[in-house]
Amino acid sequence: MGMSVTISEATEADAEQILKLQYLCYQSEAELYGDYSIEPLTQSLDSIKAELTTGTVLVARLGDEVVASVRGTVDADGTARIGKLIVHPRMQRHGLGGRLLNAIERQLGADRTTKSFQLFTGHRSEQNLQLYRKHGYAPVQTRRVNDRLTVVTLAKDSDTRAYVASA
Repeated sequence: MGMSVTISEATEADAEQILKLQYLCYQSEAELYGDYSIEPLTQSLDSIKAELTTGTVLVARLGDEVVASVRGTVDADGTARIGKLIVHPRMQRHGLGGRLLNAIERQLGADRTTKSFQLFTGHRSEQNLQLYRKHGYAPVQTRRVNDRLTVVTLAKDSDTRAYVASA
């Protein structure tokens, strides 16, 4: 009966589903910090479509439904910046976030010029912090945004040997 989740590059046809999923997933973050004006809740469809052309966007599908997504870019200095890792609430706590994180790292590191990976989350987002630590990320910076939010930046070095093996 069960369908398996597949991970692939997003297309422009996925943009609306990504936006709706993002809106759903970031409700809990907005509630946690008491701020419903956060960028993921105000991002436009056109902005997501633009991200599809300027970076790497992966989606996880269950059948035709986009149930998770992640985005990333690589800077000129070789830093891969990963963002907006989202998993549908009904699909959380089953390893899908980790699968997507591994997939975006492989994709962004495939050309072997990526030196490190970096991402960020809020200081109260324990599930996110736990996931990132489990995947080798360590806090490298904190920045207080306001009384309710401190952003934690986490990073890890790229292990180019892993990409050589999967290439």
